[in-house]
Amino acid sequence: MGGNQTSVTEFLLLGFPLSPRMKVLLFGLFSVFYAFTLLGNGVILGLISLDSRLHTPMYFFLSQLATVDIAYACNTVPQMLVNLLSPAQPISFAGCMTQTFLFLTFAHTECLLLMVMSYDRYVAICLPLRYSTIMSWRVCGTLAGVSWILGVLLALVHLVLLLPLPFCGPQKVNHFFCEILAVLKLACADTHLNEVMVLAGATSVLVGPVSAIVVSYSHILRAVLKIQSAEGRRKAFSTCSSHLCVVGLFYGTAIIMYVGPQHGDPQEQKKYLLLFHSLFNPMLNPLIYSLRNREVHAALRRRLEKGRPS
Repeated sequence: MGGNQTSVTEFLLLGFPLSPRMKVLLFGLFSVFYAFTLLGNGVILGLISLDSRLHTPMYFFLSQLATVDIAYACNTVPQMLVNLLSPAQPISFAGCMTQTFLFLTFAHTECLLLMVMSYDRYVAICLPLRYSTIMSWRVCGTLAGVSWILGVLLALVHLVLLLPLPFCGPQKVNHFFCEILAVLKLACADTHLNEVMVLAGATSVLVGPVSAIVVSYSHILRAVLKIQSAEGRRKAFSTCSSHLCVVGLFYGTAIIMYVGPQHGDPQEQKKYLLLFHSLFNPMLNPLIYSLRNREVHAALRRRLEKGRPS
């Protein structure tokens, strides 16, 4: 670092290297997906809030997941949409750091919430007689609160290590938002510690919760297979299949991005995986949870019937 070093005050998000026509097409498509994300998760939150029959631990955690999904999408998608129409729009240094911090917070929180939701299903199916005692509202609130607090603290560790780094150009971030590894590439200092912490953090909040989910569902599977009636088994599998689909989508892409082996151009691969993570996952989650959920269908029907003029 010589004497002509200048401090970077803003970054340019390069986004996707596509033709202008393709960018306009993607802007329209992604805008629709973003609207569906907000609408779908908003409907889930509204139904859970308004329908007293959905005031159970399972739906309380689902409302937390819907909140994270809305926040997830709102943190990254609007900036991406702007850049699709007006390429190379700058984002301030403070804005970039905030976006990085929020993305990590929501990612860590969702990892932990999915683990908590698997524990809730384990208690409901394996210990049904003790469910109301174990999963009291105090316990549910504590589990959700701890998930959010840990999400914030883990993200804060990365932010504290990131902020002191000198950024002296170029200021072009090869991503559609301020993803931490893409930002670290622009630092004109040794970032080995930061990269090790990102890998360690990703491993701890991915491999740890995945292991806990696998253990929970191994117990659930054994308990379900012992159920005598076909209807009982079907109902038990139905309550778990939605959660397993969401777990597979979320953890699958996250593990490939941060823990799995790299092939080809890893930077470009991660861009598209994170696009799936930030846009498609939050949009698909309410669909997955509502398509096979009779209670959500019934709650929506009651709301619609109540809204009709008599």
